[in-house]
Amino acid sequence: MVEAQIEAILFTMGEAVELERIAGALDHDEETTRKIIHNMMDKYEQEDRGIHIIELDGAYQLCTKASMYETIIKITHIPRKHILTDVLLETLSIVAYKQPITKLQIEAIRGVKSDHAVNKLIEYSLICEMGRMDAPGRPILLGTTEEFLRCFGLQSLEALPIMNPEKLEDFKLEAEEELQLKLDI
Repeated sequence: MVEAQIEAILFTMGEAVELERIAGALDHDEETTRKIIHNMMDKYEQEDRGIHIIELDGAYQLCTKASMYETIIKITHIPRKHILTDVLLETLSIVAYKQPITKLQIEAIRGVKSDHAVNKLIEYSLICEMGRMDAPGRPILLGTTEEFLRCFGLQSLEALPIMNPEKLEDFKLEAEEELQLKLDI
């Protein structure tokens, strides 16, 4: 009965629901609720199931398995696949690792205007406004969304890959050399 209640909650909400809220609705403690959900997750991972439960930063969501997308597309006739160009990926990476961050800070890192990239990432629901900076002009602060975590298969931002310090130094040297070439021209 409890599994059916959890399933109903996740299906009805259609978005990630915090463990605390699920446990409260069931009148259970969070640890028991977490164990029940993880048991359900194991059951859903079997091949004969078209859905699964994913964990997103302490919240849970009922989703269609990626292996079912082709079937879903056939019935909807509207594939919703966003193309992430190198520019969008670069901008998204900056936001993911530096958030909260302003558009001006993104442009300072990239060295070019980023209006289009930021607007596209907002349109794709990968980034969103997180508030405003307490500075003159009160610029908008940007950060990643739950959709970002979902798309990249991350449970939380802590799961982002950590940059190898040696590789980071190589990137810095490359950037400095590139800048020097531009200055020499």
